[in-house]
Amino acid sequence: MRDDVYARLRDAIVDGTFSPGETLRDGDLAEWLGVSRTPVREALLRLAASGLIVARPGRSTVVAEMEEDAVRHARDIVAAMHGLAARLAVPLITASVIERMRQANAAFAAAVESGDADSAIRADDDFHGALVEASGNPSIAMVLGQFEPVVRRAEFLRFVSIDRFAARERHDALIALCAAGDAEGAARLAFDTWQTLPVAVPGQLPV
Repeated sequence: MRDDVYARLRDAIVDGTFSPGETLRDGDLAEWLGVSRTPVREALLRLAASGLIVARPGRSTVVAEMEEDAVRHARDIVAAMHGLAARLAVPLITASVIERMRQANAAFAAAVESGDADSAIRADDDFHGALVEASGNPSIAMVLGQFEPVVRRAEFLRFVSIDRFAARERHDALIALCAAGDAEGAARLAFDTWQTLPVAVPGQLPV
């Protein structure tokens, strides 16, 4: 239940259900989710650690504004972790991992064409997650679990930019490098792919 409550609150912040600056009350959230206040309070602590909310003791808990520096710092860490994952995964990669990446990229492309941001980001997560899992290093997933929620908000900004149409080509290129056993090339491209995420769009909030 703890993980489910955390995931639902995290996703509601990422997709804009809860807007930047909006006040979050544990009692209201508990009623909305149909749970007690305890897992909600625990989830809020985790969300604060990820930088998605700002907890002000004795005052209020609010959804964090999307500040450029915070997104940039999180993006840099996430890019480094995905680059490392690719470097470690390629020497160990199997045909089933390559096929999972191909299927995820096809789902991503279909979601982009239909304008489905939620499905596109889930497919993108599955695509890159294949290399994270194949890397054999659980610490990478732990670090990503802390910083990726902030970056996911930026991913919604990517979706409203033309850059999303180039993502499938980058995915195809990454698949080719993995299949060819080019660990360094795959690591560079994985890193560069995450570095393309926008940290801000003037006048544009995540949608």
